[in-house]
Amino acid sequence: MAAVPPVCDFGWPAVDATLPGTDGQTHRIFDEAGPNGLVVVFICNHCPYVKAAIPRIVRDAKDLKAQGIGFVAISANDAATYPEDSFDKMAVFAREHGFPFPYLYDEDQSVARAYDAVCTPDFFGFNKDLKLQYRGRLDAARTGPAAPDLRRDLYEAMVQVAETGKGPKEQIPSMGCSIKWKDAA
Repeated sequence: MAAVPPVCDFGWPAVDATLPGTDGQTHRIFDEAGPNGLVVVFICNHCPYVKAAIPRIVRDAKDLKAQGIGFVAISANDAATYPEDSFDKMAVFAREHGFPFPYLYDEDQSVARAYDAVCTPDFFGFNKDLKLQYRGRLDAARTGPAAPDLRRDLYEAMVQVAETGKGPKEQIPSMGCSIKWKDAA
């Protein structure tokens, strides 16, 4: 069943954390920000929405870097229940798809909870002051193939954020697989 995050809470402050990356380094989220902003996206390896979108996510991350927007991906799924989302398999996934951004592991799920992440992918676009300006979809493709002329919602919104500091008033939420939370013990 698909999950849909809430609409953008304009001005909500980004949450910082330090997490292990698939590149063998430890990364601080705020250190990944560019001079014009930051995209934090929650993804995982097994989700069909992510699998379909990952080439476009990588493309948009590269294109946004040229706009001064940093990018970081985080997986918070319960790897005990979803072994395809294990840290080792995250490293393979990042390598296979040529991630130009850090792919971080939120093993205790505290960062996903702090962001109130709902699904994979779940995009959070922040301005240069790390205030939320976009919480919408990548594009309209979902799990299907993307038409060459498909509107790039995330990219266009973040270019606007880079130029004006403000995101579009109208945003279409992302849709994806629910975050796989660990059982509360």
